[in-house]
Amino acid sequence: MALIGPGFIDLDALSDIDTGVLGLDHQPGWKKGRVWPRDYVEEGPVEMLTPEELAFQKRYAFAHLIRNGITTALPIASLFYRAWNETPEEFASAAESAADLGLRVYLGPAFRAGHSVIEADGTLTVEIDAARGRAGLDAAIAFCAAHDNTHGGLVRAMLAPDRVEYWTADLLKRTAGVARDLGVPVRLHCCQSTFEVETIRRSFGTGSAEWRHDIGFLSERALLPHGTHTDREGLRIIADSGATVVHCPLVMARHGAALNHFGDLRRAGLRLGMGTDTWPPDMILNMQIGLMLGRVMGGELDSPSSADLYDVATLGGADARGRPDLGRLQAGAAADIVVIDLAAHHLGQVRDPIAGLVASANGRDVRTVFIAGRRVMSEGTIPGFDFAEAHARAGAQFERLVAQYPRRTWRHPAVQSIFPPSYEVTRT
Repeated sequence: MALIGPGFIDLDALSDIDTGVLGLDHQPGWKKGRVWPRDYVEEGPVEMLTPEELAFQKRYAFAHLIRNGITTALPIASLFYRAWNETPEEFASAAESAADLGLRVYLGPAFRAGHSVIEADGTLTVEIDAARGRAGLDAAIAFCAAHDNTHGGLVRAMLAPDRVEYWTADLLKRTAGVARDLGVPVRLHCCQSTFEVETIRRSFGTGSAEWRHDIGFLSERALLPHGTHTDREGLRIIADSGATVVHCPLVMARHGAALNHFGDLRRAGLRLGMGTDTWPPDMILNMQIGLMLGRVMGGELDSPSSADLYDVATLGGADARGRPDLGRLQAGAAADIVVIDLAAHHLGQVRDPIAGLVASANGRDVRTVFIAGRRVMSEGTIPGFDFAEAHARAGAQFERLVAQYPRRTWRHPAVQSIFPPSYEVTRT
């Protein structure tokens, strides 16, 4: 038994090796290398990965997206270990990798106008460098001009400004105008943390959604992960603008947050798509957690169904991109097709394929994937990609990255102190 359906659309797709595991139990993040200390900033931040490592991580992540049945992806990677912005050169390489593997992507180097800093006394502040923000936007515009609608339409462009609290009104307004003029999506992570809420309120005297509305950023082109830290008025403003909230239930649940709440927001007209934003890039797992959190937050009288989550992972992403040819199987649509094994013993008894999928399947049950009519994976195998070899390389790259954490961690403790084991290791 198999489910044959449209490919999943990942609006916040992990394009990184698994650094998220470092934040699972090691908190608070500002003590664990997730925020630059003042002396590291003054020394001058460095690239912690080589161009070759950056190219590898994109190809590695893209293959895993396909492995999990994701056929259209808007990549996201961490800027914590970058000198500042992502570069057009690395994304030109990413475009080649995506085209080679057959993954449909919307690409654009992430750029920012600010960052958080931990002072010597442990105070957390935000610094803005508008000149670097403008330079990052200019580089992203040049990338869009060079790469939008290339590789037979498989590669499209997007703008990817970093978190909302790291921007000025003028720069975000200009970014939104560029997205409109170029006809590309613009993704901005927002409404995702207490720190963001407090920073926006302190800087601009209003809420995050209200501020973006006031400066003219919100539109149907805007993709907004995560929507967990705002009130109903903020979500109403987003809904009225036509912007899409990108629902990433797995990564937010890991940090104790959830969308409040799925059923009511959909009825209110909020556009919702899905994203993975962490490892594993498993859209089925995100649907499962989204279903459970939707029921926890909504209560038994307002429970989303399995089909609701499946629709958001397919049609929701397609509609967010204005792509009626994606997220569905019908005449005139792109031939993006996934075949999911429903006969695996761990699924138990399956009567309804969608309910069975959301109840107990996972991304490893995806067997075969077609993108734009091309078979890019067959029985779990992607031509020209060795999962075992790539995983070994990713592990070695991860260890090299972790070894550099003391340099950019507050007070520069040893790696063993930053990331202690869950249980004390003893030897006899």
